[in-house]
This record gives sequence, structure tokens and C-alpha cells, in this order.
Amino acid sequence: MRPRYNQFNDKRRLLSPREVDLRQQELERLAERARYGGNPEHERNPGDFGLTPPSGPRPGKSLCDAVRVFKRAEAEQLLRQGFKRGLVSDRRDGVWPKNVWSMTADGMPLEAQVENPELGTYHGYPMPESDPMHAEVVKRWGEPDV
Repeated sequence: MRPRYNQFNDKRRLLSPREVDLRQQELERLAERARYGGNPEHERNPGDFGLTPPSGPRPGKSLCDAVRVFKRAEAEQLLRQGFKRGLVSDRRDGVWPKNVWSMTADGMPLEAQVENPELGTYHGYPMPESDPMHAEVVKRWGEPDV
């Protein structure tokens, strides 16, 4: 029997709290420059994201609709909160962290991936509970800011 394929990237790691402290100003600057682009594979209702071709979620992809994020401004705000709280990947693509994590107001963890490192554009999606990073994001989000 073949081992089951792990759909989650094992290389994902949060920046350590110490590294966040050392890079807080950089993260604040990146937060202001970061943009949310969206991805039609994660949308059933494209809201005001302007996604083309028409939205069509791919089977197996988590849908942003499930956490009711339908406005680009809201998605960008969630992305910026992740930067400012230091919930960013320890891996980079240029100056941009490969991943940024955030939480909705009702406690749903989100993950964003850089899609265009030249422009600092990300797309994101809700994290399933089966994702090993889910619990880590929830834990770190709840820690008091230093």
C-alpha cells in the first residue's frame, strides 16, 4: 500500500517570536505594501475581487465563502493583521514571506500564499482543522502582543 499524499506543505514554519521582535518594523512596512489578489479556485461567490475567468472552485480547495470574506478590502485587512502580528513564514520569495496567517473575527484561521512576489500580492483561504498549522496559528494569534 502506498503512503497517503500529505496535502499540506511540511516546510511551512512561523517566524519565531524573537525574529518577529527583531523584524517588527520591516513587517509593518510590508503590511502596508501587501495586496490581496484572490484566486478563483477558492471562491464560489467572487464578491468584489474582480476574478476572471468567472469564479469556479476546484474540488478539494477550501472556499473563502465559508468564512464570509467577500470584499477585497476585508481580505487585505486580514492579510495586514497577519503581518503586523508577525504570523509570517520563515521562508521568503524576494522580500515577501511565502505565507502569512491571520484569523477572522469569529476565530477561523486563514492562510495566504504569495502569488506575485514582484508586487507583493497574495491569495488566501481558510485552514482546515486537519492542517497541522491550524492549531499553531490559533495559539500564536491568541498570545498577547509584546
